[in-house]
Amino acid sequence: MSNPLEKAHYLGSAHTPKQLPPDGGFEVAFAGRSNAGKSSALNALTRQNALARVSKTPGRTQQLVYFEVAPDRHLVDLPGYGYAKVPMEMKAHWEKFLDGWFRSREALRGLVVVMDIRHPLKDYDRQMIAYAVARGLPAHALLTKADKLGRGQQAQAVAAVRRDLAAAHGDQVGVQAFSSESKQGVDEARAVVSGWLGFGADGVVTG
Repeated sequence: MSNPLEKAHYLGSAHTPKQLPPDGGFEVAFAGRSNAGKSSALNALTRQNALARVSKTPGRTQQLVYFEVAPDRHLVDLPGYGYAKVPMEMKAHWEKFLDGWFRSREALRGLVVVMDIRHPLKDYDRQMIAYAVARGLPAHALLTKADKLGRGQQAQAVAAVRRDLAAAHGDQVGVQAFSSESKQGVDEARAVVSGWLGFGADGVVTG
């Protein structure tokens, strides 16, 4: 299967709106709590071992990190908070920056919310999904670390999250189990992200 995400490479980081790249093309954002496995998921989807830094200290990312997949096609790694020990003023800065980015970014085509399948739908996860839905953007819940559960437990967890999000947001949010270790669900998630970026099944830009 063609993987258009394989060509992803680091483009730059933004800590303020002025540092953002031009607002054009297609972007897909990845959000997740600090211990959810977001970096590992990005690495699995792009089939690269070190595209996104996998930190031993969760929550190290303190800027929007842009990866270019093709001209005007980007993956955006959002800062994760939860266990991160960050000053209150920095947290306030990020909330304001992210709020403005989400509300006004025309290039944004979809949001992947990464959450540990054993601890899904924390307040942060719900907030990020609500951001996307409020703008009419599709969202996709990636329930990571699925290899930590048996198949029956996985199915129960996915069904519970799907019911919860469907009750709140209808059919705007996809839900799937995922494991960067066993590669379970990687092809499915890659197809979702590639489609949002405007790639066809053959990996060629169609949008």
